[in-house]
Amino acid sequence: MILKSLPSVLIVCLVLIGCNTEPKTSPVEKQQKSSNVSKADSILHLALKVHGVANFINNTYRFTFRNKTFSIGNINDEFTYQSWYTKEGDSIKNVLKRNKITQWINKQEKVLTEDEKVKFTEALNSVIYFATLPLKLQDQAVIPEWKGTTSIKGKNYLQLGITFQKEGGGTDHDDEFMYWINDSTHQIDYLAYNYQVNKGGVRFRSAYNKRNVNDIIFQDYVNFKAKVGTPLTDLPVLYELGELEQLSLIETENIIPTTH
Repeated sequence: MILKSLPSVLIVCLVLIGCNTEPKTSPVEKQQKSSNVSKADSILHLALKVHGVANFINNTYRFTFRNKTFSIGNINDEFTYQSWYTKEGDSIKNVLKRNKITQWINKQEKVLTEDEKVKFTEALNSVIYFATLPLKLQDQAVIPEWKGTTSIKGKNYLQLGITFQKEGGGTDHDDEFMYWINDSTHQIDYLAYNYQVNKGGVRFRSAYNKRNVNDIIFQDYVNFKAKVGTPLTDLPVLYELGELEQLSLIETENIIPTTH
């Protein structure tokens, strides 16, 4: 009855105001509302999409890292990792497929000890893992955890913690990772990890040299060191204060999509 007594223009204004009171939602929030997933899963899914990891399916990529050639192939949902390099005049090729490592020296297969199998598997897995991030974050053993937000160099970041299930998580399943995902681009700009082997250590990496290769974002990293035991959430502040020790550059070169 009250609305009937108001001027029609005012009624329209009231209706428009009511329609515009709904708060704006970010892409992450929209995704949460449209599917029954946790906030951490939602953020990770969006980062995977933005980085273009789906384009690894049925494709093979080759790249160079520290004078060694590597390749990653994903054919029919089956990954194959390979590396080629020369050592003391010998031509060495490692192939990891179905969790089995095989090595050839001068085209002759070498019988590996169990320790050698672990050594070469971990070395190949490590290079591929970091070179193709965040590809392996979609593995079933990955456990994402929402860690809130922070600011790094004036930009807003979503903090995503990553741990791993023992089953399927590899020999380093007890390692702890943290990823800082840009709230605007949804790309991973920083990452850190706390590892346990060799008395443990803490590393922080800042991404640079981002480039798009066949709709996949590849990026290099500046690798920093922090004191053992430093909480990963403290690293952005220490980074901005210049209190982290720079160790190396993690650079992948000559990235080439190859035919098969």
